[in-house]
Amino acid sequence: MRKKVFICSPFRSDMEGNARKAAAYCRMACEEGHLPIAPHLLFPQFLNEGIEEERRLGIAMGMELLALCDEVWVFGEATEGMAAEIASATERGKKIIFKETEGM
Repeated sequence: MRKKVFICSPFRSDMEGNARKAAAYCRMACEEGHLPIAPHLLFPQFLNEGIEEERRLGIAMGMELLALCDEVWVFGEATEGMAAEIASATERGKKIIFKETEGM
């Protein structure tokens, strides 16, 4: 069974550009033989980030997925949302790995 890796990276500030970057991070995890989990790529497909209630729902569901993961890979400078994910991962005793983004 593949190791489940939660992809923690910026999103809101530049949704289009950050989605491309997150997809590249997912590909990297996949190429290393892992199962990437990136809620910020999935949930905006059917939840509206501009509606606070839907944004909160997406964050809550993302935290549930984080709980199922073996590791959390952090890319880029932590945003407020990323800091919450990192704190949750720390509380749950998840392995947290900070990845380089230079050249990606």
